[in-house]
Amino acid sequence: MDPTFIAIAFGCGLLVYLINLPPLIGFLAAGFVLNAMGYESNATLDTLANLGVTLLLFSIGLKLDIKTLLRKEVWGTASGHIIFSTLLFTLVLLAIKSIGFSLALELEWRQAVLMGFALSFSSTVFAVKVLEERSDMNTFYGRIAIGVLVMQDLFAVAFLTSSSGKVPSPWACSLLILIPLLRPVCFKILERTGHGELQTLFAVFMALVVGVGGFELVGLKGDLGALIMGMLLASHYSASALAKSFFNMKELFLVAFFLSIGLNGMPTTEALWIAGILLLVLPLKSLLYYLLYNRCQLRIRTSLLATFSLSNYSEFGLIVAALAAKQGLLSNDWVIVASIALAVSFVVSAPLNTHNETLYRRLMTRFKPEESTQLHPNDRPIALGNAKVLIIGMGRIGQGAYMELEQRYPGQLLGIDSDIKKIELLKDLHINAIEGDASDSDFWDKTSISDQLEYIFLAMPNHAGNLYALEQIRFHHFTGRVAAIICYPEEGAQLRAMGADDIFNIYEEAGSGFARHVIEDNEMQEIASR
Repeated sequence: MDPTFIAIAFGCGLLVYLINLPPLIGFLAAGFVLNAMGYESNATLDTLANLGVTLLLFSIGLKLDIKTLLRKEVWGTASGHIIFSTLLFTLVLLAIKSIGFSLALELEWRQAVLMGFALSFSSTVFAVKVLEERSDMNTFYGRIAIGVLVMQDLFAVAFLTSSSGKVPSPWACSLLILIPLLRPVCFKILERTGHGELQTLFAVFMALVVGVGGFELVGLKGDLGALIMGMLLASHYSASALAKSFFNMKELFLVAFFLSIGLNGMPTTEALWIAGILLLVLPLKSLLYYLLYNRCQLRIRTSLLATFSLSNYSEFGLIVAALAAKQGLLSNDWVIVASIALAVSFVVSAPLNTHNETLYRRLMTRFKPEESTQLHPNDRPIALGNAKVLIIGMGRIGQGAYMELEQRYPGQLLGIDSDIKKIELLKDLHINAIEGDASDSDFWDKTSISDQLEYIFLAMPNHAGNLYALEQIRFHHFTGRVAAIICYPEEGAQLRAMGADDIFNIYEEAGSGFARHVIEDNEMQEIASR
């Protein structure tokens, strides 16, 4: 890759980051800057961009529970939105044609429907990045937003596969049998690869060789294979570690993807005008999401925050438009229109998601809407029962604290963790724990911190999460004691400044506990020998 690409991408990304916007907006701008400088996309950049999207889908699959896709608020919202928003954009494009834009004069209703279908999608890349940066991937609104995006990606992959002109091989049906048989074999191999580079290489092998290569071999879209291979490994205990190891890798490749958007071509005046009109229609697209979510009996906050994360246009829509242009179904100018609308929608959507909590609270204060009386089971208020001690974060430290306190507070302990798989394992161990994300203000809005609670232990491994949870605890005027774990001394100072009563340095305490254990064990052996 030309060093100029890297320099311009880094410079634009840094400038955007310094004004508190996601760097991906800078990368998009870098593509247009490079285009204006006379640069064009090349085979290397296209390969890296495609690799970034493929690894993104694989990493989404690693975090996805197939049961999520079967929920009404996911498949119902995704299906309903595709139908209604495609109709909406078809009408808008035909209205643009009636205005007299030369670019739209040759647009027939079939082409308008195709372009409307492309514009109906929301960006998986943008939503995943925003949710990861906010640590909201495991929140309820984050899961249903990602679920809708995965359904949309499946629709897009199905379209791309059917439009590629390739007829799937008869062997494609055999995947329905082979994939379930492959699962235990993959688990065995994954358990023997350790926790280093070999494990990551195995994941790349599954995504690119088995997923992309295997699916393309039978005439199916390779990206669909990468997504399904990720879902295949999602239930393994190493899936979260794999997702973390993939994070920086896919982020780097996705820079190439954003650069390639801007390098597609320079916009004409008409293209800018049409993209501006499409941007004005974006709130209607968002409103459709909100209404469909609300029909699923979700809380206003859940519906609104999920809608904010989907309030943009999609890279997959751009791919659909590009394929249609390649096949002569659309003019290439419409690909440029889609790329401009995509880029500007990211600029609009970024601050919307950065300040989503503030916007939600202001809207609630101003309009005072009433919640549905029949709320979704996952969106109902959280009952703490007769718990006197709340342990937030049920990793090894949280579980250890639970075991230690169980004798003093029998039947009065409650653990909280955002990982539903971990909750299921804890219940098998007869540990009283429920699903909840304490780094999400929605958890605290739904939780009644009653006077019966005496202690709250913050045992999350993420310091930012513990800080945010403590802020919410103090905001809700909790009068008991709050204890928190830290890894570094400066973290303790931050927590104490916010009102933490007790601080536990896991490294210092682990060392003293280790020494105490050895000495006590030695003393017991000496007593026994006497």
